[in-house]
Amino acid sequence: MNDTAHALSASRTLWELIDRRASLTPRAPVLVQDDRRLTFGELRDGCERVAAGLYGIGVRPGTVVAWQLPTRIETVLLAGALARIGAVQSPVIPFYRDREVGYALRASGAEFFAVPGEWRGHDHTEMARRLGARGVFEAYDELPDGDPSALPDPPAEGTSVRWIYWTSGTTSDPKGVLHTDRSLIAGGSCLAHALRLAADDVGSIAFPFAHIGGADYLVMLLLYGFPAVLFEKFSMPDALETYRKHGVTTAGGSTAFYSMFLAEQRRQPGTPVVPSLRLLAGGGAAKPPELYHAVVREMGVQLTHGYGMTEVPMITMGTPDDTAENLATTEGRPPEGMEIRIVDGEVRLRGEAVCRGYLDPEQTAAVFDADGFLITGDLGHLTGSGHLVLTGRLKDVIIRKGENISAKEVEDLLHEHPGVGDAAVIGLPDPERGERVCAVIEQPGGAEPLTLDEVTAFLRGTGLAVHKLPEQLEVVEALPRNETLRKVLKYKLRERFGGADGTAEAAAGADGEPGAPRAQE
Repeated sequence: MNDTAHALSASRTLWELIDRRASLTPRAPVLVQDDRRLTFGELRDGCERVAAGLYGIGVRPGTVVAWQLPTRIETVLLAGALARIGAVQSPVIPFYRDREVGYALRASGAEFFAVPGEWRGHDHTEMARRLGARGVFEAYDELPDGDPSALPDPPAEGTSVRWIYWTSGTTSDPKGVLHTDRSLIAGGSCLAHALRLAADDVGSIAFPFAHIGGADYLVMLLLYGFPAVLFEKFSMPDALETYRKHGVTTAGGSTAFYSMFLAEQRRQPGTPVVPSLRLLAGGGAAKPPELYHAVVREMGVQLTHGYGMTEVPMITMGTPDDTAENLATTEGRPPEGMEIRIVDGEVRLRGEAVCRGYLDPEQTAAVFDADGFLITGDLGHLTGSGHLVLTGRLKDVIIRKGENISAKEVEDLLHEHPGVGDAAVIGLPDPERGERVCAVIEQPGGAEPLTLDEVTAFLRGTGLAVHKLPEQLEVVEALPRNETLRKVLKYKLRERFGGADGTAEAAAGADGEPGAPRAQE
């Protein structure tokens, strides 16, 4: 990390970081989308005007404001404005639906809710009203506006909880993860330090900005002073023209993105799909070593992969100067200040980037050990060089395209179908998605055989988010169980169906559906 970035990383709050960067390089671009370009100075000034508008409608320091918005310049302005006020913001992934959104609004006690109106065929405003949300306002292309002179002083400390992110765990309802400005700055600093980017780089945000990776990436832009191209909708090969037009040098997001780029490269071997691209980077689902080698060999770019979660946005990260062996087979090393402890093969974490816990105090008590280490539920070990190797998960969570899916939530809904006697939902390795969602069901005697289309139609009717829908359906005579508590042995199901290609059975459809693996969902 260079001296300027190192000094900026000591900022107490996200707003202080925005303000200091704008003072250093006010005319340098920070956000690029289509033909629009926003500088660091314009980012600061725009956030203050939006903050004044929000203050005018009643948003105060500590007010909980939920927002469910796509990846747009306006979304970043809104997040920065809320940081200027010192409000508590609760980002919600834009493709979540009634079940997840309703829970997030109730659990957080949100007093305001920013939505995009009708977006990609879904009326978010109508959904918000149906859910009884308070303070609903649309923030797609117009934001509240006001005179910044009316604003109180910005927050002076960054250790109060000002962010509530949502993650699916092993329970049906999502967990509200509590973060501070300082924990997000610490996570973004780790990412920035590992990737060794510079002011002449051009990044890209092709994933939902509402994901905790959005704040991570924004911190990195502010620390190093380079821009990122925003993708409201990402699909291949359509996105390639935008990457080329803006000279993107670093791209990625998760294993699924690496696979998409590689697939496009194989359509035109020998000719770089994005001539300016030099680095793919990301995290989320596991990265197969063969994927790393294929990207480097066929695309001629470096690939660095890391380990993070909503509770700790950046834990370890590969660096461009790591050995090929470490980049292919490990998740990288932790930065200074991140402690990793392996207890009985399980990874535990302590450091400034670790969340403060969950909205539910009982969940918080269960996730920290007596020494203050976060219990991740992931299995792994450290190499002699300090690189982390992950070997599995204790949590029953499916990671599809970098997003966590609770198997139990889908199972509970499947049990409501009259044609399902029992069900187990598992994640199976998938070269494009990281994992695909597979539902394995027992049917009651005399039931008509179920199809994948029927199952997904039923789940849609419950309000389940599209990205959680099964992409593979297996009907078995009896689920495998142990002999004591008759618990379903999911490892046997993974062994049995893990080699199957579920894409032939995937529900084909428009962009954003499970059957469209080359599109962001």
